[in-house]
Order: sequence, then structure tokens, then C-alpha cells
Amino acid sequence: MNLITLKIAWGITGSGDKIKETIDAMLHLFEDSTIEIDVFISKAGKQVLHWYKLWDRVKQAFDTVKVEVNANVPFIAGPLQVGKYDLLVVAPLTANSSAKIAYGIEDTLLTNAVAQTLKGSTRVILFPVDQFPGTITTLTPDEQEVKIRTRAIDLENVEKLRKMEGVTVVSSINEVVEIIDSLR
Repeated sequence: MNLITLKIAWGITGSGDKIKETIDAMLHLFEDSTIEIDVFISKAGKQVLHWYKLWDRVKQAFDTVKVEVNANVPFIAGPLQVGKYDLLVVAPLTANSSAKIAYGIEDTLLTNAVAQTLKGSTRVILFPVDQFPGTITTLTPDEQEVKIRTRAIDLENVEKLRKMEGVTVVSSINEVVEIIDSLR
């Protein structure tokens, strides 16, 4: 019997961009019996998972899947602060949540979780989807291509996140997987 060597709290915000890749990576990591992933989903994240037809996949794959009721329910801030988890990952991270974290606004489950986690010693990894200048192509829930442009304010907010003590900002979901693999 394998023992859990890495316990991860994984937050999902309401980004459709990179959501499929993120769920695929989570499922790949979860195949390793030494990794435990508890999933915490924002209200908007739940909507997006339904739109992209990923909700059932997430609910069936993971033992713990909790959806935001408010900034403190389900209660994850305390367990993150005291080291119940080895890592808090928020991926994908919307521009809205990036801005809130960058400016210390803690009015959602996941923005509060990040802020409170940083008061302890648990590591935080963020994957903001709006972090590169220019235009990108992403897919809608019905697989239509759409081009979106990253705003200057979104780039500024991600730079603020990069400078925050205790936060690692990654540029791809593969980078999240690489970091987790290095911790095992």
C-alpha cells in the first residue's frame, strides 16, 4: 500500500481558457497513488466546468470536490495555514481573481484561500491565464475558436503576483505538473 506523500488543495476559478488541459493534468497527477488532490471550485468555476462538460469527470475522479458557498465556506483557509496541505494550486486563475489576489481582496473562496495560505508556510502556485501580451486563440465550450487579447492591467496584476512572497506564478499547466513531480 502506497502512502500519501503529497497532499494538494487545488482551486479552480471560472476560466474556460486552459480548463481542459488543467483537468487532464489533475487526472494524470491523481493517477499517482502517493498524491492526494482535494478540489475546491469557485461558483464561476462550477459554471465553466458544466459548460465545458467537465463537471461529471471531476466529480467522479476526485474524492473531495467542494464548491464555494462564500469566502469562508467550505473552510480551507485554516487547514492551508496549519500545513494540512503541502501545496495550494489555483489553476486556471482568471484575470478577475488575479487582480483580487494582487490587491489583497479576499472576497471569494479562492482569493481568501490564497491570502490566508500566505500567512502560513504552505506553498502557493498560481496559473493565471491572462499573462502574456498580445492575442491568443482559445476554444469555447462548443469548440469554436475565439481570439482574446490580454489587457495591460492584467499583465500588471500578474507581475504583482510574481513579486509576492510565497507565490510561484507558472506560465503553463505543464509547469505545475513539473513542480509537483519535483516535490514527490
